[in-house]
Amino acid sequence: MPSLFDPIRLGAIEAPNRILMAPLTRGRATSEHVPAPIMAEYYAQRAGAGLILSEATGITQEGLGWPYAPGLWSDRQVDAWRPVVKAVHDAGGRIFAQLWHMGRVVHPDFLGGAKPVSSSATTAPDAAHTYKGKQPYAEARALELDEIPRLLADYERAAGNARAAGFDGVQIHAANGYLIDQFLRDGVNHRTDRYGGSIENRVRLLDEVTRAVAGVVGKDRTAVRLSPNGAIQGVDDSDPDALFGAAAAKLSEIGIAFLEMREPGPDGTFGKPNHPPVAPVVKRAFAGPLVLNSDYDGASAQAVLDEGKADAVAFGRTFIANPDLPQRLREGAPLNKDVQATWYSQGPEGYVDYPALTDRAA
Repeated sequence: MPSLFDPIRLGAIEAPNRILMAPLTRGRATSEHVPAPIMAEYYAQRAGAGLILSEATGITQEGLGWPYAPGLWSDRQVDAWRPVVKAVHDAGGRIFAQLWHMGRVVHPDFLGGAKPVSSSATTAPDAAHTYKGKQPYAEARALELDEIPRLLADYERAAGNARAAGFDGVQIHAANGYLIDQFLRDGVNHRTDRYGGSIENRVRLLDEVTRAVAGVVGKDRTAVRLSPNGAIQGVDDSDPDALFGAAAAKLSEIGIAFLEMREPGPDGTFGKPNHPPVAPVVKRAFAGPLVLNSDYDGASAQAVLDEGKADAVAFGRTFIANPDLPQRLREGAPLNKDVQATWYSQGPEGYVDYPALTDRAA
């Protein structure tokens, strides 16, 4: 069985190890959603990952409702991403842009007061992060059928912008209760048209978005993220095994580079599932590399490779605090602990100041 430190081919990408950096929202862009120069240092520090998956990056203002998160819909944003991507490449790394549409969890404050869009007219639970602090979510409006082509064009434009910025590929964010997940799962998708009702219909938008993006960057540079095994941001499904098995089969048919799944275990430290892992079902349905994510350490990550449950593992919070995580895992070195208070704060603290092993040696 492969080691975490063995290379793996992920579509067009020759990754030198199987330790991927998970997408991590960090809130260091500008309030206009333009990447800031400090982001180049942050990502370059982590270039030892087999592949970096960028923080979730908005495809349009309609789809972006997180303060200081970056976007990829304007020339200004593309220009600001270029030095970030170049810094990763100069450090020997590889990086995909994660394309994000948040759907109903975009607060109207980001939209000039307009309603957010979703599969159906529903309201997310809890509260949104906004520039005015936390505020209750507003009811979304259902996307009209004649708006779907425009949405697909938004994804195509963002994918083209990612390519123009130099990214090695893109990952479509179809997880965590965001727009595509809101179409996938019957807990919030109440449509009666061809995008609602049956599993085949609810998988349709994921299929169309993936084909549209792959048509721009190539299927071997397109990945997808799913989160099948629990309610998140109020989004859940009555039969996740059937739904995500069908979704995985569609993605396998398209031939994407890899599929990443965030699935917490029963003792998850950042969300607990209400359903057993769906990964075994997905592994049978998806022919490409499968990447698992959530609460893994070196030993448990190696175990899922040994058991044939995954082909690689994505690490999130451990990469926040350990820019040289692959080296630390290889050497069995102690890990820095991340500080939650600075996950989404602006500035260098808790962002580029976590020490690497070479810093400690010096």
